[in-house]
Amino acid sequence: MSIIVKICGINSAAAADAVMRAGADFGGLAFFAKSPRNLTLASGAALATRMRGRLKLAALVVDADDETLGRIAAEVKPDFFQLHGKETPSRAAEIFARFQIPLIKALPVAEAADLSRAAAYDMAEMLLFDAHPPQNAARPGGHGVAFDWQVLNGANLNKPWFLAGGLNPENVARAIAASGAQMVDVSSGVESAPGVKSESLIGDFVAAAHQKAAA
Repeated sequence: MSIIVKICGINSAAAADAVMRAGADFGGLAFFAKSPRNLTLASGAALATRMRGRLKLAALVVDADDETLGRIAAEVKPDFFQLHGKETPSRAAEIFARFQIPLIKALPVAEAADLSRAAAYDMAEMLLFDAHPPQNAARPGGHGVAFDWQVLNGANLNKPWFLAGGLNPENVARAIAASGAQMVDVSSGVESAPGVKSESLIGDFVAAAHQKAAA
């Protein structure tokens, strides 16, 4: 079993280079003002150009309007929009119809019943299951919070999906084993401080995920 690895919240050339050097598959660029990983369009476009062809690029947005999405689509040219807010199935369908950019829809999970929401997002190419944010949090993800990974094991899901939330180099192999995930996503778990990517942790995370796949 091969494991697909996505490093999200890339916000520097050094981090981008570390992600590519480590052998990750996806790179995530955040366009959300409340995130410590937030990028301007210009910096996001520059990073996308740096990584294009080496990584599949996801532009993370949170309840963004069409004007914002249009600017990201034109300047960053992502391979995916990662919808990480409260976008409804109808809103997600509108976004896909308008921009024709494949979607990754993030959904918060606390218990197995939460997975029932996934079926409504048939327009998404992939799903991403993350922990619910802490109460009164200003942003929906990137908190380093985990959920019970076992609720995903054996779940009847008709889309490829990422496991996210609280992953780090020390626990990613255990998370893969518990959840049955074939794709994993990390942001804060490879940082030395909020929004500061660690080149060594990026390498360690990708290596740990790949080692689990090879075991």
